[in-house]
Amino acid sequence: MMHPIEFNSTEHPHRRLNPLTGEWVLVSPHRTKRPWQGQVEKAPADDLPIYDSKCYLCPGNERAGNAQNPEYGNTFVFKNDFAALLPEMTSAPESPDPLYQTQEAEGTCRVMCFSPRHDLILPEMEIPAIRKVVDMWVSQTEELSQNYKWVQIFENKGAVMGCSNSYTHGQIWAQKILPNEPAKEDQHQRVYFTKYGSPLLFDYAQQESNSGERTVVENDHWIAVVPYWAIWPFETMLLPKRHVHHLPDLAIRERESLAEILKILLTKYDNLFEISFPCSMGWHGAPFEEGYTYHWQLHAHFYHPLLSSTTVKKIMVGYEMLAEAQRDITAEQAAHQLQTLPDQHYKYRS
Repeated sequence: MMHPIEFNSTEHPHRRLNPLTGEWVLVSPHRTKRPWQGQVEKAPADDLPIYDSKCYLCPGNERAGNAQNPEYGNTFVFKNDFAALLPEMTSAPESPDPLYQTQEAEGTCRVMCFSPRHDLILPEMEIPAIRKVVDMWVSQTEELSQNYKWVQIFENKGAVMGCSNSYTHGQIWAQKILPNEPAKEDQHQRVYFTKYGSPLLFDYAQQESNSGERTVVENDHWIAVVPYWAIWPFETMLLPKRHVHHLPDLAIRERESLAEILKILLTKYDNLFEISFPCSMGWHGAPFEEGYTYHWQLHAHFYHPLLSSTTVKKIMVGYEMLAEAQRDITAEQAAHQLQTLPDQHYKYRS
C-alpha cells in the first residue's frame, strides 16, 4: 500500500488561485531540475547611443507622415502615428446572430518618451526624471479620463517582448469600453468587497507586507511583491499601501515615493541577469465611471519572460494555451532571488 506524500510547495506540483481573475495557475517546482535544450535568445545589445539620427522617437527627428518631434528635454507625449484605436467611430451594425457579434472600438493611442536620451532606460534615470514620468502618467490619465472609461498605461520593453524600437518609451491607450483583463479584475474585486467589506488588493498588500515572504521591495507608501498566483517567472505587482483608486489620486509624497520604488524594483530586475530586463508593464486603476471606485485598488503589473538566464525565456504554449497557465519556480523562490539583489544598477557598481 502506497502512503501519501507529505505536501511540500517547493517540491510538489500544485495549483494556486488568482483572486483577481478567478483563474488558476499550475505550479511545478520540480521541473526546474530538468536540462534545457530548447531555443535560446540572443542577449540584448547594451551599447545604445545617446542620440540616434534614424530613430523616429529621438528629439528633433522626423516621424511618419512628415511629423517632426520637438527638441524635447523631458518626457514627451504624442498621438501614435499608427494607432490601434480611432476616435469618433460610428456604431458597428448589430447582428441577430449570437455567433457573429461586432462592437465598435472607439478610442485614442499615444506614445510617451520617458527621456530625451535614446540610451536611458527607467532604472538608469535619476529619481527626479522618473518622477516626471510619474507626473506625466498622472496628467495623461486626468486628461483622457474626461472622455474615456478606461485608460491603459503600459510599456513593452525589449525586442523579446515585441518592442520595435530600442528607445525607452511607453504607450497610453484610452477606450470607451472596459477591456477583457480589467473586466475580470472588476468582477472579482467587486465580489470580494461585497463579501468582506474591504478592497481585495488593499487587504492583499497588508498581508504581504506583514508576511514579507514574497516582498521584493517596500517603502512607506508602496510595496512590490511576486504575487502568490504569479504566472510569469519573475512577475511582480506594485501596490499602494493605502486605498487608492486612480493615479491622479496619489498625494505628492506618494508620487515621489513611487519614483523611488520604481528605480529600485527595475534596477533589481536588470541586476538579475545583468541586462536591460525585458518586460511588459502596465497600470490598472478603477474605470472612470460611477459605481466602480469603491472596490478597486490601483496597481501595476510587471510581466517578465526570462526564466533562468538572459537567453532562456518562458513561452505560453501547449498546456498553457489549451488548459491553464503553468510555472516552474514558485513565487516565493522568485521573490527571494529578487530580494537579495543589490539596489544599485550593475552598470554603475565599482
